[in-house]
Parts: sequence; C-alpha cells; structure tokens
Amino acid sequence: MAQLPPITISTLDLARLEALLDKQPDSETVRRLEDELERAQVVTPENMPGNIVTMNSVIRFSMAGGDTFTKTLCFPRDIDGSKDKISVLAPIGSALLGLEAGQSIEWPGPNGKTLTVTIAEVEYQPERAGDFQS
Repeated sequence: MAQLPPITISTLDLARLEALLDKQPDSETVRRLEDELERAQVVTPENMPGNIVTMNSVIRFSMAGGDTFTKTLCFPRDIDGSKDKISVLAPIGSALLGLEAGQSIEWPGPNGKTLTVTIAEVEYQPERAGDFQS
C-alpha cells in the first residue's frame, strides 16, 4: 500500500468534524474521514500554514495539459447543488482535507477514468483570512 501524504488540520476543524461524524451512520466514507483525522497533525487555527486545504477552503486544481478548475471543500450542510462544492463526506473531499498546495491527488474523471490533479493553489483559506467562524 502506498504511503499516505502527511496532512495538517486545525483544532477548530477537528472539533467540528468530530461533531459531524458523531451524527453520521457508520459507513466506509465515515471511517475514511475518521482515519484521516486520526493520522493528521493538529494545529491551532492561528498556526495553520496558509497553503493547507482546510474546511471552507477554495482550491484551484491543475491537470496535465494546463486545464484548471476550482472547488470549495464544504460541510454537508453547505452543499447547495453547486458543482463548485465538495462535501468533506465525499471520498474526494475527505482525501483533500489537510493536503497542501503542490500535492497531487487522484480524481474521478468522466467515463470512469481516474485523473491525477495537482493542488495548484489554496485561493482562500478561512484561517489565513482570520475567519474562525466558517
């Protein structure tokens, strides 16, 4: 099995995600997110590096060939049908949490193909903006 990349999360996100998981029925997705939280380095929001994907971050991705797209990592309550939002409870959402700009991730593409995309930039991160209420 490939070694998982290191991840960092804030104490604020950890508390909110643990409260969310306490209300979820047991599933593979819930267990995957619990595993991510257990292996994460945890820091205070004020000490979160600005290039890390946290909850409510806006992330710009790049693909081979130069195409880019942008998504926001959200709590399930904030998903409003927008194609630009990803729930942290989606497999790709839990995989994004705690990664940093420059890291790559496999993304489910059209026709069942898996694409490798790179986190080009964390365009907005609540902690970097001093927004600890999101």
